[in-house]
Amino acid sequence: MRKIDVHEVIDNARFNRFHWTVLFWCSLIIIFDGYDLVIYGVVLPTLMKEWGLSPLEAGALGSYALFGMMFGALFFGPLSDKIGRKKTITICVMLFSGFTVLNGFATSPTTFGICRFIAGLGIGGVMPNVVALMNEYAPKKIRSTLVAIMFSGYSVGGMLSAGLGIVLIPSFGWQAVFYVAGLPLLLLPLIMYFLPESVGFMLRQGRNEEARNVLQRVDARYAPQSGDILHMTEVKGVGTPVLQLLREGRALRTLMLWLAFFCCLLMVYALSSWLPKLMANAGYSLGSSLSFLLVLNFGAIFGAVGGGVLGDKLNLPRVLAVFFAIAAVSITLLGFKSPTPVLYLLIAIAGATTIGSQILLYACAAQFYSMSIRSTGLGWASGIGRNGAIVGPLLGGALLGISLPLQLNFMAFALPGAVAALAMALYAISSERNASSVSEPLSAAKA
Repeated sequence: MRKIDVHEVIDNARFNRFHWTVLFWCSLIIIFDGYDLVIYGVVLPTLMKEWGLSPLEAGALGSYALFGMMFGALFFGPLSDKIGRKKTITICVMLFSGFTVLNGFATSPTTFGICRFIAGLGIGGVMPNVVALMNEYAPKKIRSTLVAIMFSGYSVGGMLSAGLGIVLIPSFGWQAVFYVAGLPLLLLPLIMYFLPESVGFMLRQGRNEEARNVLQRVDARYAPQSGDILHMTEVKGVGTPVLQLLREGRALRTLMLWLAFFCCLLMVYALSSWLPKLMANAGYSLGSSLSFLLVLNFGAIFGAVGGGVLGDKLNLPRVLAVFFAIAAVSITLLGFKSPTPVLYLLIAIAGATTIGSQILLYACAAQFYSMSIRSTGLGWASGIGRNGAIVGPLLGGALLGISLPLQLNFMAFALPGAVAALAMALYAISSERNASSVSEPLSAAKA
């Protein structure tokens, strides 16, 4: 009879076909998740014209999905710790895909807003769960990189949304881009078949044989035996999972994560919702305005993957602090007249350090929380952050409504970047102090 440390098997595994499978399906889900989310910014100029919406009304309409995302993250994060990640992901895909398609049939802002809210429940709920699943199965030495690559699917989805908007809206109307969102419903049987369940959840359910078989797929060097006892630290949480986020020296870092999520998502959704409109007001055509959205999401891929690699080699919280500082500077500079190549470069940098940083924040949170509270930690960080996502479009609508100069609009969008940089700097300092306080008693014990 052997006692097998599951964490050790996963941490030291070589990247193989199983990891490719998890990465592929999680990335595909996030691609459609990002598509369904960014789609509002793509159709916003057309909707404002067709339905006669004021900037403030348009900002409020954009916030319906974000309210849904907040409740979805807060509800589906903890739920998956009880019913499993696979079931929760399936429910979320059905919600965000089905109701985004229904958005294409909306004939009034009210109907449109209701569908966006329900779709938002699925969009917000699926994010923490696919991040937790990818983080759980990724080998330790490339964990941040794999989570960043997977979550870069969000930016790919945003680029698809903008690209299809440029092609489809002039010929087929704004409704066409919503109909494309039905594709995940057709792929759902394959997603359910190929996506593995969390090994931690299987052990909590007593499904030891399944867990052993999955571990063999994770690392072929592990040969399962019927008498193996699979061991995972903190498979069962103690007390209320939400309260666990603030205990055992986690309180300051949890609060700083929440603040960083809030500020980052405010910047992301302010830019995603209003960048095309702001650029159209500055004299650019609709096509070129949507191309700015394309560049924003394209830059995010480089920011996420590059930041993930740096985070694995250096220190992820410190990398995030630097990224947020760069975001504040680049967004501020967007408000000033620049040559077109410089403008595109600034937008790409802004995308790399806002959307890219959002992706890295998920990786940071996934590594911070233990497996028993990981989905809860990710769900609450994302849910708290959604308040910033709600404020972003509303702030943009309010600023446009009072006709501020372009520079002041972008300065307002940049300010949260400076706050997030400070929050992640404090998080990094707290992590280092906590690590040193743990290492000191261990050193004394060895002596």
